[in-house]
Amino acid sequence: MKTELGLTLEQQFKLKVCVEQSKLLSHEQIRILLVEMMRQNMIKDNVLKNLLTQNKQFDYEFL
Repeated sequence: MKTELGLTLEQQFKLKVCVEQSKLLSHEQIRILLVEMMRQNMIKDNVLKNLLTQNKQFDYEFL
């Protein structure tokens, strides 16, 4: 199964909007935003790991 890992057209547009909006931010605002984005990304990683673990446990129950 081939999976496309690039950005969708909608994601590309949102990214371009984000780039333009970031030009209006101060360096301090950008640092704060970066740290918050890292925190949220770590939470997302934890949620995905948890879901994968639950899925594996679910699969084993039916074996």
